[in-house]
Amino acid sequence: MPNKITLISILKDSQYNLSLFTPKEIALLEEKISEREGKPYIKCIIRDKEVQLKPEEVVRQLYTVRLINYYSYPKSRIKFEHAVQFGRQTKLADIVVFDKDRPTVEYIIVEVKKPKLKDGKEQLKSYCNATGTPIGVWTNGGQISHYNRKDPNYFEDITDIPKVNQTLEDIIKERFTWRDLVIKDKIPNEGKSLKTIITEMEDEVLANAGVDVFEEVFKLIFTKLYDETESKTDKTVMDRIVNRELKPSEIGDFECLKKVLQGIDDKDFRILEFRNTGQSEGDLKKKIQKLFDDAKGKWQGIFPDESKIDLSPSHLSICISSLQNVKLFNSNLQVIDEAFEYLVGKTSKGEKGQYFTPRHVIDMCVKMLNPQKGEYMIDTASGSCGFTVHTIFQITGHLFENTEISKQEKEDVLKIFGIDFDEKVVRVARTLNLIAGDGETNVLHLNTLDYDRWNETIENKGWYSIYGNGFKRFEKLRKDKDGNKEFKFDILMANPPFAGDIKESRIIHKYELGYNEKNKPKPKVGRDILFIERNLDFIKPGGRMAIVLPQGRFNNTSDKDIREYIADKARILAVVGLHNNTFKPHTGTKTSVLFLQKWDDKVCPQKDDYPIFFAVSEKSGKDNSGECRYVSNSDGKNKLDKYGHFIIDHDLHNHNGELSDGIAEAFINWAEKEKLSFWK
Repeated sequence: MPNKITLISILKDSQYNLSLFTPKEIALLEEKISEREGKPYIKCIIRDKEVQLKPEEVVRQLYTVRLINYYSYPKSRIKFEHAVQFGRQTKLADIVVFDKDRPTVEYIIVEVKKPKLKDGKEQLKSYCNATGTPIGVWTNGGQISHYNRKDPNYFEDITDIPKVNQTLEDIIKERFTWRDLVIKDKIPNEGKSLKTIITEMEDEVLANAGVDVFEEVFKLIFTKLYDETESKTDKTVMDRIVNRELKPSEIGDFECLKKVLQGIDDKDFRILEFRNTGQSEGDLKKKIQKLFDDAKGKWQGIFPDESKIDLSPSHLSICISSLQNVKLFNSNLQVIDEAFEYLVGKTSKGEKGQYFTPRHVIDMCVKMLNPQKGEYMIDTASGSCGFTVHTIFQITGHLFENTEISKQEKEDVLKIFGIDFDEKVVRVARTLNLIAGDGETNVLHLNTLDYDRWNETIENKGWYSIYGNGFKRFEKLRKDKDGNKEFKFDILMANPPFAGDIKESRIIHKYELGYNEKNKPKPKVGRDILFIERNLDFIKPGGRMAIVLPQGRFNNTSDKDIREYIADKARILAVVGLHNNTFKPHTGTKTSVLFLQKWDDKVCPQKDDYPIFFAVSEKSGKDNSGECRYVSNSDGKNKLDKYGHFIIDHDLHNHNGELSDGIAEAFINWAEKEKLSFWK
């Protein structure tokens, strides 16, 4: 008996996908496939004739079945390959749904021929503009976008297309609560990332809006996070019901989650405000500005009190529509990180060789160093503060999920610190830490390496008004009352910048590693080399540390003195070689994570001979282009964890049992056998 032709086999090596469709929809179409001369054919649901089932046709047939069965549009209103005139030229629109009362007037146009979003949207816009069609849909089976054509220049995102008995106004003005946001979250529903959505906004309006793109997108994300926190009570109610209703086997199945959520009565839930609900563009801007002002009042020190949203009302309307269906509260912040890394990378961050550390790398480090309640932790090159926020997750036992934290938890959280020299990322980090820390944070804008000049910074009244409370807590960790060189932190985790050299003699002269074997100061020193010494100064005897370094530091003969310096100061616990793809698309530099524990007579007595844990990651969680690779269910869809987020496919840790045991678990077993002080 010949093998049954599957839709997945037809889509193999194409840019099309099936993740938007249910197993039932896929199975029903597969039952109708016939074979001719080794090629798959199907009787077209609209044209009523046999057509070859190519990848684009697979998506067209599946989406049309949904138009008929879910949206209830009759076949008589649907046409394939509809002619659209462009002067003397004629092009064919893939799917057209005609107006109910005017059977020759286009109401919805669907584009499936172009499998890339940018190309598909351009094609779709040209069809809608040529015909005056108000609603457009682009999909490749893995991603989907719904648009309302406001005028020839602007296409606004809409939550969905209307069903046959609805109007476009019903969709735009629908009552929308936290329950609806989880059900209609673009990221699991449309297969998009926040970065993709922002790049689409750039193409649409931001590039020509005459504004600082980073600042305006940051304001909108900041405001939306605030709007989501205001629905905290509703989230708690929903979580309780979901945990009661979902079976263990259904956790991670987005369709099962949606089914439970759809059964929840949300009539008493708060209505989300960060939405374009059909009001005038001027009124929408007033509403969002007020929400932004409220957010500034709650989370102070991120934006000046007088700051305003600078986008014009028409541009703001497009951006709100694009972002309103993205749920930002995320278990591991990957959603927000990718977006800000993209935005910051367009300015200063990449030039200094520092990139936000992937969250699965951070989790591996946190699991291996095992921070405990009451311990003091710092990241000296904190970026968006992944290490600090994930340490907060570890010690509080719950994730970045919009829940209250107790008084004791808050005390523990305020023992976590971050420092970075890039003011933009410090503001991003402070936002995330303010939320995780319930309104307080210890993220400081300082140059870690140039500690002699901290006093000049601290004396600035503007700086102190923002960072003063956190700095007061930081001062208490000094080894010497008046010095900024040595501190008494229990744990340090950092991914310092490693591109470029420090050439200022004033800074180089402060470091032992700034001198050669003849005790002469070097003319320049790698930035990451000085960070090694600086970081060791931050931790107390017995303190432990994880630092990301370029692989060359571990095997270059010219760096032997650095390795000897490290061995003299601390026990080398572990070296984990990361995959070349880990920091792509920004850099393919080979890196490793070095784990150390500072020598101490009690908890880590110095010795010359001891075992070291070595591991090499063979699965980075990214492909060669730097795109994340996710774990799939048996139906080919991306699998979700219990928090409703995609699971990156890597070997660094087991993602709370969702993956096989990885490097972190192997280290923990080894550390317990070795009776390391923090794993006894």
